[in-house]
Amino acid sequence: MAFDGIVIANLVKELNGTILNGRISKIAQPEHDELLLTIKGNSGQVRLVLSASASLPLVYLTKTNKPSPMNAPNFCMLLRKHIANGRIIKISQPHMERIINFEIEHLNELGDLCRKTLVVEIMGKHSNIIFCREDGMIIDSIKHISAQVSSVREVLPGRDYFIPETQEKSNPLEAGRESFWETAYRKPMPVQKAIYTSYTGISPAIASELCHRANVDGGRPAEALSEDEKLHLYHHFSWMMEDVREGNFAPNIVKKGKEPIDFAAVELTQYADLEAAPFGSISEVLETFYAAKNVYTRIRQKSVDLRKVVSTVLDRSRKKYDLQLKQLKDTEKREKYKVYGELINTYGYGLTENAKKLEALNYYTNEMVSIPLDPQLTPQENAQKYFDKYNKLKRTFEALAELTQETKEEILHLESVSTSLDIATSEDDLAQIKEELIQFGYIKKRAAGKKTKTKSKPFHYLSSDGYHMYVGKNNFQNEELTFKFAVGNDWWFHAKGIPGSHVVVKTNGDELPDRAFEEAGRLAAYYSKGRENDKVEIDYLQKKNVKKPNGSKPGFVVYYTNYSLVASPDISGIQVIAD
Repeated sequence: MAFDGIVIANLVKELNGTILNGRISKIAQPEHDELLLTIKGNSGQVRLVLSASASLPLVYLTKTNKPSPMNAPNFCMLLRKHIANGRIIKISQPHMERIINFEIEHLNELGDLCRKTLVVEIMGKHSNIIFCREDGMIIDSIKHISAQVSSVREVLPGRDYFIPETQEKSNPLEAGRESFWETAYRKPMPVQKAIYTSYTGISPAIASELCHRANVDGGRPAEALSEDEKLHLYHHFSWMMEDVREGNFAPNIVKKGKEPIDFAAVELTQYADLEAAPFGSISEVLETFYAAKNVYTRIRQKSVDLRKVVSTVLDRSRKKYDLQLKQLKDTEKREKYKVYGELINTYGYGLTENAKKLEALNYYTNEMVSIPLDPQLTPQENAQKYFDKYNKLKRTFEALAELTQETKEEILHLESVSTSLDIATSEDDLAQIKEELIQFGYIKKRAAGKKTKTKSKPFHYLSSDGYHMYVGKNNFQNEELTFKFAVGNDWWFHAKGIPGSHVVVKTNGDELPDRAFEEAGRLAAYYSKGRENDKVEIDYLQKKNVKKPNGSKPGFVVYYTNYSLVASPDISGIQVIAD
């Protein structure tokens, strides 16, 4: 996941093909560190997003608009003054850096033709958008960087603009065989690190990809490679740079299920076991990737508190369960004490005074046993002592058996809540899960206010044969789906022996085709704790055979007759319906 020099090169190629010679018709600043330029070119009107956000710096073309503040910030007003209706005459990337220069031609107040440069630096938390005169002097920037903030470079009006050279890196497009040997193979570090620390625009992900293509272990020291390995790695490096020079890019997003894992402007062969979705442009990749990633990240962040509550209670419950099982095991010897008491009563008459043990035949097993005795007590008192131990352990067993079952049910419930948090895709989903945690006392209920109706609904899919399939996102929805929505002849699916969603297939009285069973099984596998496994065993049966025990927690069911299938947790190709 790197917005590296190769992605920038792909982006510059795309921008040169779409907005070069286009005119800037509108300039907006929707965020304090983001610009939105509307550009009219030969191919119509497009919008260019320029973001210098510390957490998510971006440059891409989009068709969507964003609302702007009522009063434009000073930087936006400055750009409107100078380059409104200006023409973009050159778009370039200096030395494979994570920088894009936009040279803009415009008329000044006197009607003279002038040139300005808008520099976009995509450098993580150091990202910036800098507006410069033709001679390189900074007019202004979206972020002001003083000497107190950075000892490397000031970014202030009136200062000269230059690219900070914080590391001695070479331009990979100019690298030959000899220089590659001298630069990358002379460093006392793993070869993967040696590559990305030697050349501008090469990210750790690309360095890893090069090592994978060359079948070289990236963790090995560069000097430990054989001559053949060095040559092979250089060839793959050279071929990739040749593709960059010629503009041969393959923008794609690597996905694990629905979740985007990585993106690149070149093919990532190191993810051979995952799905790589190709795109027509790098802008589409960036917009799609970060929009999807943002959903997962945002929900992940918003669910942190809920996850912490569930994790804490779950850990506590598991420790309690282990202790209860240990105590329960200790009660297994209760029957022995009962037998000891009975045998003392039966054979105790023959004991001598102050006897320390009784050797007797256990008439239950027909084996001789040795029973320890307290010499200070009479045989009757020793027998009573063992009967007291038996009764105490019996009471403990009866109490623990019930408590252990309760703790086990609590663990299963919390594991199902944890799975629901993994499935959640919106704040409404989280609100419903929070309500469940409040209901069961895991979270304190706040002062009563106006109760908002949740908008969260089950996932809705359509099978290849046109049958509607529904997936519960949490226990409340599972309960609703199974016992209020589904009817007797509808089919019900659930991952076997692990937390997961209830999946209901509406049959409309029809006999389901085999493909519908397979697709519903895949949904049940994907929306379960076994999502990361290659295969998941699925139980399925008609809804009329699914029962809910009295007093059980939401989503908890029992069934006694079922069919089974093995499904892959892969739901690609199954049509989702947006309700």
